[in-house]
Amino acid sequence: MSNAINNRYDFVFLYDVKDGNPNGDPDQANLPRVDVENQEGLVTDVCIKRKVRNYVQLKHDFKSPYNIFIRQGTALNTTIEAAKGEKLDERQKDLCKDFYDIRTFGAVMSTGKNPAGTVRGPVQFTFSRSEDRIYQAEHSLTRCAVTTEEDAKKQEGREFASTFGRKATVPYALYRMHGFVSAVDAGKSGFTEEDLELLWEALLNAFEHDRAAARGEMNPRKLIIFKHQSHLGNARSGELFERVTVEKQVELPRKWSDYLVDIDKNNLPTGIELIEKL
Repeated sequence: MSNAINNRYDFVFLYDVKDGNPNGDPDQANLPRVDVENQEGLVTDVCIKRKVRNYVQLKHDFKSPYNIFIRQGTALNTTIEAAKGEKLDERQKDLCKDFYDIRTFGAVMSTGKNPAGTVRGPVQFTFSRSEDRIYQAEHSLTRCAVTTEEDAKKQEGREFASTFGRKATVPYALYRMHGFVSAVDAGKSGFTEEDLELLWEALLNAFEHDRAAARGEMNPRKLIIFKHQSHLGNARSGELFERVTVEKQVELPRKWSDYLVDIDKNNLPTGIELIEKL
């Protein structure tokens, strides 16, 4: 693999959902997450990171150097204790070399009999927030089949559907997420240019391999990247993010074309390159 990246990056990721639940809240009966003060929809950073991990594991099938550390059915301590090296930093380096998500997002590996400390990942996401208030729609679900012989006898000779559950959806929402890539932390974890390109690829394709009845239709809409010439950065991230504005064109947006996205490309700060992936 190549050397760690030398440039800092900030980025804006826009994606939308139609008739789906992008991130259910277990504390609220799995309703779509929402800011209780203004009713804007939320999607956690952890949710999007999971989709990135899933895409990488599908593409590379858990093969080094693109193995996945945080995955279902794996005991983390077993993985940590299998790391090579006598010293903590040696074990940490070995794990970073093999696991894409450690190099990217970092990990706490200070547990077990042979710990490897903590790695702060160079890539960080904010919560995604919808551009407008969302409506948490709830739908009753019914079925004609039954689960027991007793229920089958009760149903015999009758045609009926029994309510057995509920589904929550967002009719439509456009979500905005901000992201940061630190060249300083990349140098510590070994996050490379190849890793960075895989991150962009995963963000743009992850929804394609995350289809489920509850998800509805989720699509990436724009990935706007600000590349800094220096490893420390040439401008503040907040000033760059303000260059990306989203305005709705109708009172009640129900599709991507109901929004107008404007990117101010004029007079970019010295040392900033703007890259659009969509």
